[in-house]
Amino acid sequence: MVCDESKALQRKKVCVIGAGMAGLASARELRREGHDVTVLEQNADVGGQWLYDPRGGGADDPLGAAEPVKVHSSLYASLRVISARENMGFTDFHFAPKAGRDGRRFPGHGEVQLYLKDFCDAFGLMEAVRLNTRVLRVAMAVAPTRQWMVRSVHEGTEEEEEEVFDAVVVANGHYSQPRLPSIQGMEAWRGRQIHSHSYRVPEPFRGDVVVVVGCGASGKDIAMEVRGVAKEVHLVAKSMEEVTPGLAKVLAKHSANLHLQLHVERLCEDGRVVFGGGGSGVLADTIIYCTGYNYSFPFLDTAGAVTVEDNRVGPLFEHVFPPSLAPSLSFVGIPIKVFAPWFFEAQAKWVAQVLSGRRTLPPEQEMMRSVEEYYRAREIAGVPKKYIHDVCLSETMPTYMDEFGSKYCDFPRVERWHHELVVSLFANMNDNLETFRDDYHDSDSIRKGVEEWHLSAQQTQAAPAAKKMSLGLSRTSTVVCAHPS
Repeated sequence: MVCDESKALQRKKVCVIGAGMAGLASARELRREGHDVTVLEQNADVGGQWLYDPRGGGADDPLGAAEPVKVHSSLYASLRVISARENMGFTDFHFAPKAGRDGRRFPGHGEVQLYLKDFCDAFGLMEAVRLNTRVLRVAMAVAPTRQWMVRSVHEGTEEEEEEVFDAVVVANGHYSQPRLPSIQGMEAWRGRQIHSHSYRVPEPFRGDVVVVVGCGASGKDIAMEVRGVAKEVHLVAKSMEEVTPGLAKVLAKHSANLHLQLHVERLCEDGRVVFGGGGSGVLADTIIYCTGYNYSFPFLDTAGAVTVEDNRVGPLFEHVFPPSLAPSLSFVGIPIKVFAPWFFEAQAKWVAQVLSGRRTLPPEQEMMRSVEEYYRAREIAGVPKKYIHDVCLSETMPTYMDEFGSKYCDFPRVERWHHELVVSLFANMNDNLETFRDDYHDSDSIRKGVEEWHLSAQQTQAAPAAKKMSLGLSRTSTVVCAHPS
């Protein structure tokens, strides 16, 4: 990647769609590079997915089948992060405990949203954010200029506005549009069916026989919570490989009303749910689908240049730039299970520097060839198309992320103790599913790293926000985070 420091930098008018973690990272990096930035956010506050909305999906669409969904956030009330707070934060603005707030290592979702608000305040980002503004359409402006027409509507007044931007950064997240399974009998089943996107609290399921489909983080969380009020909970896994020692302990401890089942074979009109593996099935009241989410960009019109096929967004060079529309259109936050917001910052810095002319992209044909080679490599490795953006599937994930930052924007590498903390966390979670957030034991190297992290956090908090903005503090410590499930 070519970096030309002698070249006069260009100042572009840039629209960022979304004020969640990826959008805020983008706004900060773009402004640092000197661009004129406008962030359009449909909700009444910043935070994106981390802004809790008690409404859920609503009674009219509990499965979240409509596109776009009416409620953006998929958080449930009791959700706590599954990544240590020392591994969640921007590189120069640590997610440190604050007096009078949730200081746990694994805080609740509300603390993350407050932290993102603190980040906005520290770097003066709110002046660039338009709240309650939903994007209706993004399309190329009239040729020959490679600009973008963005049409939006202000929620409440319903006033629409059209603006032209030199570039658009799409950062609207990908944990909102439910992905639903295809199960025989779903349409005729008489019980209540919802997606975890619409789940908020367990009380509505009191006394029910509940089937939870999906054994990921949210599926296990919700099954354990609903078990406290339901008559029975049947947690459905794809195979026994998903049953960790920690889950086995939970099943044994709560065997009176928490049961493991293998995949759902079919749903019957009389209310029965028939499981695979020779099970006879149960008469259920409710099914909660914890089956993940789809990428969704209902506002984006690229005339077919960017498509979503079996949850693969593409073609995207390095998951960021569509070759035929680069650099005026980019995506930040597409990869899943990456170190974030570290990776979002690196992506955003790259985008900002390409737009300013500080760095240049390869020719379109070369970028397209790189995308095709990546697709072929994943196909040969047996990776389904829907997991194309899951860079964590690769054993070389830390190397890939460090090389990305080094190659495209001179970003610092993740300190080794952060990797160790992630490995330690998941080992503890696999063994102690109910207690890993509150009962953990750090190695000496992790403990030393955490101590240095807290010292760095204190120094950062002591620096005036104005000085941070004007000087752009050096990134001396890198932190990581896991996405909500």
